[in-house]
Amino acid sequence: MPANELAPAATRKFLRAVLAERTAPQFPGAPTISARSVDDAVLLVSELVTSAVAHTGSEVEVACRLEADPVPAADSEPAAAGWVDVVVEVVEQSSSGCPDDRRRAQSHVRGYARHLMRALAESWGVTYRHTGKATWFRLECALVAPPAATERSVTGPLAEAFSRGRPAAGPGPAGPAPPRERPGRRGEWAEREGQWFLAEAGELLAGQLDEDMVAALAGQLLVPRLADWCGVWLTTDNAGLRLSRVWHVDERRIGPLRLALEIDRPTAALSTTGVPWPWPRSGGDENRGGSALAFPLVAGGRYHGTLLIGQAGLPELTDIVVRLLEDVARRMAQAVVTARHYTRQASISRTLQRRQLPTSLAAIPGVDTAIVYEPWGEGQTVGGDFYDLFPVNDRRWCFLLGDVSGHDVEAMSVTGMARHLVRLLAREGHGVESLLNRLNHAMAEESAEAMALRGEQEGSRFLSLLYGELEPDSIAGGTRCTIASAGHPPPLRLATDGSVTPAANPQMLLGVEEHAEFHADSFTLAPGETLLCVTDGVTERRNGTRQLDDDDGLAEVLHGCMGLGAKAVAERIRRTAHDFSTEPIDDDLAILVLEAVPVLRTAGAVATALQDGGLRDGELRGGGLRGGGLRGGRTG
Repeated sequence: MPANELAPAATRKFLRAVLAERTAPQFPGAPTISARSVDDAVLLVSELVTSAVAHTGSEVEVACRLEADPVPAADSEPAAAGWVDVVVEVVEQSSSGCPDDRRRAQSHVRGYARHLMRALAESWGVTYRHTGKATWFRLECALVAPPAATERSVTGPLAEAFSRGRPAAGPGPAGPAPPRERPGRRGEWAEREGQWFLAEAGELLAGQLDEDMVAALAGQLLVPRLADWCGVWLTTDNAGLRLSRVWHVDERRIGPLRLALEIDRPTAALSTTGVPWPWPRSGGDENRGGSALAFPLVAGGRYHGTLLIGQAGLPELTDIVVRLLEDVARRMAQAVVTARHYTRQASISRTLQRRQLPTSLAAIPGVDTAIVYEPWGEGQTVGGDFYDLFPVNDRRWCFLLGDVSGHDVEAMSVTGMARHLVRLLAREGHGVESLLNRLNHAMAEESAEAMALRGEQEGSRFLSLLYGELEPDSIAGGTRCTIASAGHPPPLRLATDGSVTPAANPQMLLGVEEHAEFHADSFTLAPGETLLCVTDGVTERRNGTRQLDDDDGLAEVLHGCMGLGAKAVAERIRRTAHDFSTEPIDDDLAILVLEAVPVLRTAGAVATALQDGGLRDGELRGGGLRGGGLRGGRTG
């Protein structure tokens, strides 16, 4: 074969000529090998030649020969001509057989080629000679019809190979020997590769956390290795059954096969052995029929579904194949149980986490708001940080941003308790200072009870909280803000002139000292001013030994947000925290931005304000009507 890209095509043509074209009657005595066996041999030799030419860049020699089975023992049936071995060699000429050549030869049969060899060839390997090396494989092929012995002698190696496996014939023409009983291709594959396949399949199935994915993966593993089609039934919550996945070697038959399987549902059984199943009309070639088996999926003494498999044509369901399928069904059942446990726990976790954060945020007239929330735990929607924004009455709104020490489930439970307790106290009329004092008392009491019940290993749960009240001024614009910081990073106020100042004084954490007193700060957030509240996931973001808020780093970032709206400011802070270091964020991250915006008022609102004496003449002359209010703009 030439040392170029034409070598694989020339090899395929040569091998087909040898195996498919040199048959009777042109060559009397030559066997007729099945088309499938020819295709397998062509596929394998094409892969070997492609690898050899690519690695050596020199011409290769391809040799093909047929070998009959050895002569059987005297007490066994005579060898039949229904099977024959095809041996193909790809020989690379070399001046020496040095170790480097050996390593280069071994690389030819790796990756995809090795998988093909393991799946199709009976044996394969590399033979080293003084003149070069030969990569070879032996393929066991079925014959379409046994070669008949004739009175005329056929000479040559081919005839000698088949005469060795044929019993001596007496005078006169001899009839063909009956085919010897031997396992089919799937049976031999199961015997040779079954344990390796079972280990790989068990590992793949065990890694799935969705029961439908387990069913889909099982179908792709079994078809076509051990079956021509398969269907997986799984139990439902109401003790019913549903056909989860159907797989077929011919994808065009999947739809009809699903319809046929849904007609007859399997019954629950706790036996793990396969039982015969009626052949569905769309399970394969209707003219050939086939064999089908049902394997109950049982784990932990409970029935979880049924695996149906079918083989069209002559059955190849040997004992080895059936035992292998039973082992696969057991692993499927355990994988389904694991996936259902995970799904159930994930559903419970999502349900509980949804109660920890508000489902919606209140809209405040005259205040634009933005929230960024990113929990640290993988797969979690809630962590140790929490937030809320809710109305108390028509003129007062409350906001909070908190952080519980820790990231575990216990921290999440404290999150929910604190948020709901704050809402309850605020709606009972407690102001900022009174609310923090009562919440601090509750946190300290809860921590003391936990330590008394579970010991010192329980540890203390501390809470940092930024809590405030907003009272928008619908007449002059802006909003009155009363705020207190209990162990929390101080909020930053961005004025219209670009200056950034802390908006609250720092105080101790909640839950540390039961009788601590907390104090609030008040100021007016004028139109165009922004209040930034963050958790320590932002301020303590690290890059080596440096933190983001070192040397007022967060204030500098906020100063650069002049002219941006609340949502743009929140996104700028979030992106700064992520870009501060190449390492992933290792803490919960929460950002709350409040921006006072001009209040749009209608002419009716202005008239009402004049009647109440709430609008001064200067405001009327100086733009008390904002945003085209006389054209019907909405209040707020």
